[in-house]
Amino acid sequence: MTDRDRQPDDTTPPTGEPVVSKPYIMPDDPEPGSVELLQQEAAEARDRMLRTLAEMENLRKRTTKEVADARLYGITGFARDVLDIADNLQRALDAVPAEAKANADPGLKALIEGVELTERSLLNALEKNGVKKFDPAGGKFDPNFQQAMFEVPDPSVPAGTVVQVMQSGYMIGERVLRPALVGVSKGGAKAPPAAPANGNEPDTAA
Repeated sequence: MTDRDRQPDDTTPPTGEPVVSKPYIMPDDPEPGSVELLQQEAAEARDRMLRTLAEMENLRKRTTKEVADARLYGITGFARDVLDIADNLQRALDAVPAEAKANADPGLKALIEGVELTERSLLNALEKNGVKKFDPAGGKFDPNFQQAMFEVPDPSVPAGTVVQVMQSGYMIGERVLRPALVGVSKGGAKAPPAAPANGNEPDTAA
């Protein structure tokens, strides 16, 4: 086939409608009130978020307090049992008259000192775990901390004064682990009301 027989390539543009690009269409104007609606929805979403954050913070604080209380008050039952040991040590020391202690031979003196050291060590161990001993002698009777066992006629002191402590009391944290057993005076002038040390009445340990 010669070059003359070849058909020339068809470079003529196709006939028909010319290709026209689509015109840019401006968006419709926002509907009346749509901006206010979006602002209201955004404000409501922000309010819900702040409420959720506040609830999470309150939950964190409650959880932290519950964990701390569990650590402190979880030994309440055990601490009550240990108090019997402390009471027995105190009774052993009280059973020795002061004159016998002063004139004790070296063996008895060493025994007394050993019992005293054991009592101090026990009280220190209790205090490290939040249990503290308190002695209300000479103070105003407070039923939140003490239990009156009897009354003592004594006009030399104001009525309602703790004049004798039969058994010491103990606190665990801010709660009363065991109230003190006391004797209270009667017959004198009324004592002024005692203000709690922290301004609040103590809880009673479960």
